Amino acid sequence: QLQLVESGGGLVQPGGSLRLSCQASGFTLDYYAIGWFRQAPGKEREGVSCISRSGGRTNYADSVKGRFTISRDNAKNTVYLQMNSLKPEDTAAYYCAADFNPTGFCTVAVPSKYDYWGQGTQVTVSS
Repeated sequence: QLQLVESGGGLVQPGGSLRLSCQASGFTLDYYAIGWFRQAPGKEREGVSCISRSGGRTNYADSVKGRFTISRDNAKNTVYLQMNSLKPEDTAAYYCAADFNPTGFCTVAVPSKYDYWGQGTQVTVSS
């Protein structure tokens, strides 16, 4: 069964940090770009960040640039999203998704490109 599973969410105070993980099972991520998306209640889904198949290219939404870092460990079939200096507006359900993309680029501008999606992990930033 092809599956993506997110973990690492939770409750954190403003200014705190969390690291989200996205692990694949049933397939290898070697030829997939991975994107992180988030959706807060009553808001549209937002692309947060993505990383190319090799990890050589990354993209970030302006709202998280300089605070979030995406990385991947293909040997572990896992992608990470390190989130620092968290703000209340970062509160959302976070989803990872895999886009079969051997080109070496990635984008979160077209969510329909992504073939597999995880179930999400909740991040709540509150004092």
